[in-house]
Amino acid sequence: MATEKSLEITVGLFLLVGIVALMLLAFKVSGLTFSVGSRYYTVTASFANIGNLKPRAAVRIAGVKIGEVETIRLNPDNYMADVVLEIDDSADKIPVDSNASILTAGLLGENYVSFTPGFEDTFLKENDHITNTSQAMILENLIGQLVFNMNKKDKEE
Repeated sequence: MATEKSLEITVGLFLLVGIVALMLLAFKVSGLTFSVGSRYYTVTASFANIGNLKPRAAVRIAGVKIGEVETIRLNPDNYMADVVLEIDDSADKIPVDSNASILTAGLLGENYVSFTPGFEDTFLKENDHITNTSQAMILENLIGQLVFNMNKKDKEE
């Protein structure tokens, strides 16, 4: 009887550990975090084309994640995409003349925002607007231009 009860307890604990491990894996894969105590400030960047950028995409400097995309909305005045970025307080020395670009992780990977720091002595702060931006490179557009140029070259010969 005692061994049967200890076996049930062992199986129950094993099952509980498995469920916790699955939950942690799900959080890791989905990108959700339990960032208690992390502080952020928000800035907005305007892009002519954001490609496949999505909310919760990474914001990076030199490949190091410093924040994420909070929201994306269309600006009705200039028809550009306004991207609201949450940047970690630890990255509080980003010059105001920095360039924000939308890049792709790998050939077909997800899009993210990358900062190339500028040289100004003043730094981004809460609710600043970044105007120095580079739009996303759309793979379909590049392939279309390549095919068009190849056809044009064939017709000339």
